[in-house]
Amino acid sequence: MKNKIESALLGLAVGDALGVPVEFESRTYLKENPVTDMFGFGTHHQPIGTWSDDSSLAFCLAESLCSGYNLNDIARNFVKWYSAELWTPHGQVFDIGIATRNAILNIAKGHQPDLCGGFSESDNGNGSLMRILPLVFCLQKENDIEIIYQKVKEVSSITHAHFRSVLACFIYIVFCLEILKDKDKFESYKKMQFILSEFLKDKSFNPVEVELFDRILKNDISKYNVNEIHSSGYVLHSLEASIWCFLNSDSYQETVLKAVNLGQDTDTTGAIAGGLAGIYYGIDDIPHKWIENLVRVKDIKDLAERLADKIK
Repeated sequence: MKNKIESALLGLAVGDALGVPVEFESRTYLKENPVTDMFGFGTHHQPIGTWSDDSSLAFCLAESLCSGYNLNDIARNFVKWYSAELWTPHGQVFDIGIATRNAILNIAKGHQPDLCGGFSESDNGNGSLMRILPLVFCLQKENDIEIIYQKVKEVSSITHAHFRSVLACFIYIVFCLEILKDKDKFESYKKMQFILSEFLKDKSFNPVEVELFDRILKNDISKYNVNEIHSSGYVLHSLEASIWCFLNSDSYQETVLKAVNLGQDTDTTGAIAGGLAGIYYGIDDIPHKWIENLVRVKDIKDLAERLADKIK
């Protein structure tokens, strides 16, 4: 289990760090100047191996899960990160989404954690999807899909409470749970589609919202042309792009470079795809020099070990 958790956390952080220097660059620019290796500075002027809020908040979640599942504690960790007490790469916050900032301010005022995230349609950035990955290990032995959905909903809602963000996180977690069973990635994808189809059958969710996910749930997202895959900060784009990159690659390195070179929200697409690829391909498939370049790599490995000790 330790290896799976370590490869997931490092996979996410490496993908994130690859994307940080070129965040907001266009796909056209990156076609002419593709990212082929890890480097520093660029957009946020951060040293090589620096990860963003994506990894920071995922690590805050993992840190909390080391003591068990407690929504208030998870939320408190997000506040600690925002005040630069916990899981910043260099002791300061250099990147944060508007919805996440607003939610953290609500948490700090003492509001109920799962009511702190935005509930409106405009609150569907990728800020909960980018950090949800560690929850998969807490849910690995859970057989009740309703409980899995409820916990995903709670953890997403700390910053992003709209159904669209919650369902995106749920799809990602269910896919990860299938990948953890050591299945082929396409078999895992089909099983996720089946599980979601069964889960949604008797629900009274808004059908218009559910239909937004048809490209992932009813079709095969991997068959779409790259020009039909978007990589903005919108949660549905991030989910589609990450799964598309993962299914259309044959290694960790290919997955994350493909994700980053889609452009725009490069660090987050890299992080979400990197989490999938990290779990699937394992630690040995992540280029060693990329891991060694990661900021606070020893702390990340220690976090993985502590989380593994808690849930074994």
